[in-house]
Amino acid sequence: MLVIVEDNDIRLDKYLSMKTSYSREVINKMLKDGYILVNGKIEKASYKVKLSDHIEVDETYKVHSDIIPNKMDLKIVYEDNDIMVIDKPSGLVVHPGNGHYDNTLVNGLMYYTDNLSDIGGEERVGIVHRLDKDTSGLMLVAKTNKAHEILADDFKNKRVYREYYALLVGRFPSTTAHIDAPIGRSKTNFNKMEVRSDGKSARTNLKVIKRYQNYTLVSLVLETGRTHQIRVHLSYIGYPIYNDPVYSKGNATSFGQFLHSKKISFIHPITKEKMEFESKLPDYFANFLDTLD
Repeated sequence: MLVIVEDNDIRLDKYLSMKTSYSREVINKMLKDGYILVNGKIEKASYKVKLSDHIEVDETYKVHSDIIPNKMDLKIVYEDNDIMVIDKPSGLVVHPGNGHYDNTLVNGLMYYTDNLSDIGGEERVGIVHRLDKDTSGLMLVAKTNKAHEILADDFKNKRVYREYYALLVGRFPSTTAHIDAPIGRSKTNFNKMEVRSDGKSARTNLKVIKRYQNYTLVSLVLETGRTHQIRVHLSYIGYPIYNDPVYSKGNATSFGQFLHSKKISFIHPITKEKMEFESKLPDYFANFLDTLD
């Protein structure tokens, strides 16, 4: 492939990511391996392109991945050429890492389709945002890099609405609450987060849906997206999520925390149509509520 530059003063890796189907990460690997030449020479990713530069891209380059596709029953709520909306079950890890390299959502997505964005790297193809392993419900997947970039910016600028349902231990006294408490990684347990004065700003809005004798069902909307934010905030104020294996003092079953990504709405990155989706509570969650009634 020959690309003749029509701009000036743009980083080489950024320019090629706009003009080809390759991600910047892949382009950087291709540059290092000599698969891209600028005016017949190897250049660094930081090279600033000049008008009429001739860039040769060797399309025989293959992106190698150690991630093995796994067949799984994906609950696909919506799909088109650019995006997917997945209803993730509790217990499913979103992407490989930390000892989980098989049977993650990414493994399942790779088996289902070859069309996934690769901006996040080979271990996070298609993944624009994530849910904790034991959090169920709706999440977005990008099939193209263009859709991924737009959605990532929408998440960053709070243009994506997400609402969660959670069952709290205890009867929450107020109808609504706003939790504003910074979150950082625990100094004593690397796998946990905690409210810390030197942490990153974190804000959660809570609304009571129904009170039971010893529990409260609430809806939660995030203003920020910190790791474990909902779980940390609710534990911090003394009303941890029921069955949370990390932030609740009680014993937890294999289902994990009763936290569900219930609703999501956003503007489609390509068609600009408003999209809205809602997911039913998992049977295990719903059946437990029935016992409380």
